[in-house]
Amino acid sequence: MAVVVPAHNEERRIAACLRSVRVAAAQVAPLPVVIVVVADACTDATARLAARGGAHVVETRGHNVGLARAAGVDRALELLGDAGQNAWLAMTDADTTVPTAWLTHQVARAGEGHDAVLGTIRLAPTTADAVLVARHDAAYFRTRRFHGAGGAWEHPHVHGANLGVSAAAYLRVGGFAPLPTGEDRDLAARLVATGHRVARTDRHPVHTAARLRGRAPGGLADLLVSLHPATGPRATPTGSDEAGVDCVRTPGVPGGGKSVRDVPVRNL
Repeated sequence: MAVVVPAHNEERRIAACLRSVRVAAAQVAPLPVVIVVVADACTDATARLAARGGAHVVETRGHNVGLARAAGVDRALELLGDAGQNAWLAMTDADTTVPTAWLTHQVARAGEGHDAVLGTIRLAPTTADAVLVARHDAAYFRTRRFHGAGGAWEHPHVHGANLGVSAAAYLRVGGFAPLPTGEDRDLAARLVATGHRVARTDRHPVHTAARLRGRAPGGLADLLVSLHPATGPRATPTGSDEAGVDCVRTPGVPGGGKSVRDVPVRNL
């Protein structure tokens, strides 16, 4: 198993991220877990702190999260050697902490025959005020009401901060595309389109920083700026997007931001 973490100038958050990943990795022992951090165009101490935190570090200069994730996977498969083809690849972000059972849940879904797992996020409570969380969640959980009390929520979201995929499926569809944003949605769409079995689960949400200046254009930070009462107009519902799922559009941001951007739910 491998965990891949792209990072751009994340010296403030990378240590907490890696601590949470190590705790999650301990829960799947004796299964070995390789952790790879891709320090992309970093000008701070991210790479040094990641190495100190036990990660294998790859340094890139692309300013491109798709390229960074792909480079991290390439390095992970190299480290895993002959076992790489049978490996499970878990993805998160450097501004994110994962729950203790994060990898345990992904391993269980892989054991059930799933080729990929798409998880959910929560805004880290120490980085967001209650109003911002409420506004984000109103859009984020909109489709949950259709599943009824206690029903499993096959959510429409895709996050590189909470994604797992078998190495075999990843390689079959060509891996991460060199996209500056939306590389996670692009990969998920290709997996669905080619008939791979994808699990959408809210059982292991990760906590991600609710910052208002993000690393990728059109990402979560842009959405939060639009929702924040002190920084921009409130986003307004616009019905359904091309996937047929209610979403909130961020003014001036194509696709409305990654936290409510969707991939059709089918072939599950």
